[in-house]
Amino acid sequence: MKQIFIKGAMLSVALLSTAALAAELETEAQKLGYIIGMDIGASLKQQGADIDIDTLLEAVRATYNGDPLAMTPEEAASARETFIAARRAEAEQQRASMASINAEEGDKFLLENRAKEGVQVTESGLQYKVVVMGDGAKPAASDKVTVHYRGTLLNGEEFDSSYSRNQPTSFQLDQVIPGWTEGVQLMPVGSKFMFYIPPNLAYGPNGGGPIGPNSTLIFEVELLSID
Repeated sequence: MKQIFIKGAMLSVALLSTAALAAELETEAQKLGYIIGMDIGASLKQQGADIDIDTLLEAVRATYNGDPLAMTPEEAASARETFIAARRAEAEQQRASMASINAEEGDKFLLENRAKEGVQVTESGLQYKVVVMGDGAKPAASDKVTVHYRGTLLNGEEFDSSYSRNQPTSFQLDQVIPGWTEGVQLMPVGSKFMFYIPPNLAYGPNGGGPIGPNSTLIFEVELLSID
């Protein structure tokens, strides 16, 4: 019974505090201040920064009011640089670890995949499999082509798809990743191929967007036309 009473009292205090806060946001200055605070809070939460909120508010208040500050501009700049350097080193370490894992998984997959029925391997290391062989012309690297495609990671996660958008895409064949430039030239119009692209023919150690460093990629590509 005592625990129920305490929880009920805490809930009542929280509700009263919320109601009191809502009543305080009457002027435009109060509302603007709260909105800016919401934006700052959301940004800090997204960054995952480990900060002391009370200290942050103290610094905001002192700076805004022109009061004496606990740090000089030089001290603040030095602390900021130290923080940024530590975060950058942490990110680089994580990227290097991910790149190593992805490269190892990719090598294992490609080694096993090349032995599967129907899979062919080019001199560059590109692997492909014919799903449907068309009877049209083959594009040159300088051609513009229109394709439907679906791209996935080795775990099956789809990172891009023109099928999902229900909209084919067109591009200059020599302006995409090397695995596409080489692979699509093997396709007569009307064909559908599967491509298994090692990282050196894809996005390499840098990756891009949802594609991690040294990722081996799988593409289903349907060549619709040479424009």
